[in-house]
Amino acid sequence: MISTTSERVSVDDPSLAHFLYALMSAFPILFLPTLVGLFINLGQRTSCSGAMISSHLRWQRHSIIGFMLMGGIGLSLTQIWLSSLVYLVAILWFCHRIVKGWLNLTDGAAV
Repeated sequence: MISTTSERVSVDDPSLAHFLYALMSAFPILFLPTLVGLFINLGQRTSCSGAMISSHLRWQRHSIIGFMLMGGIGLSLTQIWLSSLVYLVAILWFCHRIVKGWLNLTDGAAV
């Protein structure tokens, strides 16, 4: 007898997360690839079923939004030296988040 019950299979395919980390790492190119990655990430919020992949998508969203907030703070400052310091901290923090997230994804661990 053939069973026709359908079960939802959870597939943790990390290829989308790898692609989004690659878009995030291209942030020096007018920040456009990072925004495209954010929009793709926001579109995948409801369709992601695996816990590991959803933790990486959440990590990416928080990283991009935090980077944009720090950039906005740096833009609003009037003193050039302070604004440059905020930009430098934001870039270093964002690069750290990209590297840490991507390495954890490669290892198969959640962030």
